[in-house]
Amino acid sequence: MKIGFIGLGNMGGPMAANLAKAGHDVTGFDMADVAIEGVAMAESAAAAATGADVVITMLPNGDILRHVASEIIPAMGAGAAFVDCSTVDVDSARAVADQAAAAGLLAVDAPVSGGIGGAAGGTLTFMAGGSAEAFAKAAPLFDIMGQKAVHCGDAGAGQAAKICNNMILGVTMIATCEAFALADKLGLDRQKMFDVVSTSSGYSWSMNAYCPAPGVGPQSPADNGYQPGFAADLMLKDLRLSQQAAGSADADTPMGQLAEALYTQFVDNEDGKGKDFSAMLPRFEKRGRG
Repeated sequence: MKIGFIGLGNMGGPMAANLAKAGHDVTGFDMADVAIEGVAMAESAAAAATGADVVITMLPNGDILRHVASEIIPAMGAGAAFVDCSTVDVDSARAVADQAAAAGLLAVDAPVSGGIGGAAGGTLTFMAGGSAEAFAKAAPLFDIMGQKAVHCGDAGAGQAAKICNNMILGVTMIATCEAFALADKLGLDRQKMFDVVSTSSGYSWSMNAYCPAPGVGPQSPADNGYQPGFAADLMLKDLRLSQQAAGSADADTPMGQLAEALYTQFVDNEDGKGKDFSAMLPRFEKRGRG
C-alpha cells in the first residue's frame, strides 16, 4: 500500500519503519527534523497524505489531531482510510471520524498498548473503533505493527477501550505500591509478599508482570532506577482522559478520580515527572499515615 504516516516520534517512528521494512511505500511527516529508515519525508502533513491508500497518525492530543485532520482529509482520495493511533479523548476521535466519513473516507481510531518496545518490535496491541470495512482495510497493517488488533465497535470505541484499560492499570498500580509499602512497615519480606500475592486473589498485571519492587518478579523499570517503560506523565494523561470521558458520560468513577489526583500530585508537585508510573512505590515508602 501507499501509506502516509504523520507523527514520527518515539512510537510513530518505529511503527512507520516496520511498515517500510514490510515493503509498503511509506511517506512521513513530523514537525521535528527526523529521519526514519525506509520512509520518504514530505514537506507537510497534506503532502504525506496525498494519494495515500491509508494515512496513519500518531499525535500527542485531541486538539492536534483535529488540526491535522482538517489539513489532511481534503488531501485524501475517496475510499482511503484515516487510521489514528494516538491516545486522545473520545469526543475528538468521534468528531474526526465524522469529518472523515463526510469526505468519503474510511476512519479508524486505533490507540495502542505496548509502549516504545512494542512499537520497535512490532508487538503492539491495537484497540480499534470504526466500521467493519474500515477495520478490514487497516487490519493487514496492524498485523505488521503489532501482535493483536481488536475491533471494539464503532467510532470512538478504540479510545474508550484504551482509557478504560489504563484507568484500571493506574488504580491497580497504586494499590500494588500501597500494599508493598504496608508490607514493609509490617516487616513482611517483599519476595514473600510477591510469592503470595502473585498466586492469590490479589494478583494483577501490575504485580505479576510489572512489579514495582526492585529485585522482585520479572525484570521491570523498578530494576532500572524507575526509568520509564511507561512514564507517570503518560499515565496521568490517560487518567485525565478517563475522567473527561466519565464526565461526558455521567459515569461515577471514584477510584479513577482518586488515581488521577494522586498521579497529579506525584507528577506536578513531587518528583514523579520523567519517572516510570511504578515509581509510586518509593513515594509511598517515604510517607506515613498522616
